[in-house]
Amino acid sequence: MRLEKLETFVMGNPPPRHGGRYFIFVRLTTECGITGVGEIYNATFGPDICCAMARDMFDRQFAGTDPANIELLFRRAYGAGFTHRPDVSVMGVFSGLEMACWDILGKAADKPVHALLGGRVHDRLRSYSYIYPADGDVYPDPDAPNVYNDAEMAAEVAAKMVDQGFNALKFDPAGPYSIFDGHQPRREDITRSVAFCREIRRAVGDRADLLFGTHGQFTVSGAKRMARALEPYDPLWFEEPMPPESPADMAAVATFTSIPVAAGERLCTKYEFARVLEAGAASILQMNLGRVGGLLEAKKIAGMAETRQAQIAPHLYCGPVVAAANIQLAACSPNFLILESIGTFDGPYMSGVKGRIEWEDGYVIPSTAPGLGLELDDEAIAANPWTGTDLHLGMTETHVTH
Repeated sequence: MRLEKLETFVMGNPPPRHGGRYFIFVRLTTECGITGVGEIYNATFGPDICCAMARDMFDRQFAGTDPANIELLFRRAYGAGFTHRPDVSVMGVFSGLEMACWDILGKAADKPVHALLGGRVHDRLRSYSYIYPADGDVYPDPDAPNVYNDAEMAAEVAAKMVDQGFNALKFDPAGPYSIFDGHQPRREDITRSVAFCREIRRAVGDRADLLFGTHGQFTVSGAKRMARALEPYDPLWFEEPMPPESPADMAAVATFTSIPVAAGERLCTKYEFARVLEAGAASILQMNLGRVGGLLEAKKIAGMAETRQAQIAPHLYCGPVVAAANIQLAACSPNFLILESIGTFDGPYMSGVKGRIEWEDGYVIPSTAPGLGLELDDEAIAANPWTGTDLHLGMTETHVTH
């Protein structure tokens, strides 16, 4: 087989926009007509620029090559332009193209991707979801009471989600995150965070784990103050308590608290994750398959984690093709812990693809279809163009004041 063609697609995520403002999909086609789908999670540039990067990378590194040469393709992309260092934009683009290659290989072999990466070791995958507003709006009025700032409202929705089948719930009430992080949490941030843990624990009891999310907001001392306040409620994890630049500093938090530290959504390649493991900065690794460097790179990271008694919990704040890749990785990784889901993988979130992700009583059932198990729906994608100018994620540009 030889790769012949690349197509790129930018889809505006329909309301309630769970998973982000837009999704960047790719489709590769071989000379013999087999297609493979992928998704780029590159939040640092606008989606049109990311698509242009993908076309450039495809023309330089992928066109005319055998999609089975994953290692060679990685080295070409990683070293292109005399780079040889983790680059989140390069790896975001590469990840989308790489997972499309695996989709092709699975279809050619008539096997799911996990069967090509060591075979399935989990028949079902525990999942969690953010606590979203009951009315579905992921961007509610920040000045009005909502599940992001009101602990009692969050607890009410949490109880309904547990009744629905979830046994793990994520929330991040720790205050704003900005381009100037890390910072000390304000007293109100700590008070609000404790209230969320207290009220949600009261509402769900031991029926669900609590996953406390942050977005790298804090300094070392600030993260320690927050962790100490949350420990009585025994969260399953304290997520990315400080910015990802210094694993040694994050390790100081990890050794201070009894709450397991989870991190990795902003990291790419085995090299960045190796530093996390070597420092003891996190015991739960949250690689995002649309950014980390693809499926094979993520499988290597999962193997490295096994040697340090660390587990993986694939991150998802993007579209359903990355979700499908996460599932393939999780299914064949012995040290898999839990999978991020976008609700129950239904509704508008899945509108850009054909096929389904099977969610049942808090668990995802890995697909046995060839490849990743999803195809793009060209008509639905065309009907939902992205016309905005915002990046996939944004941060406040003001200092967090006390």
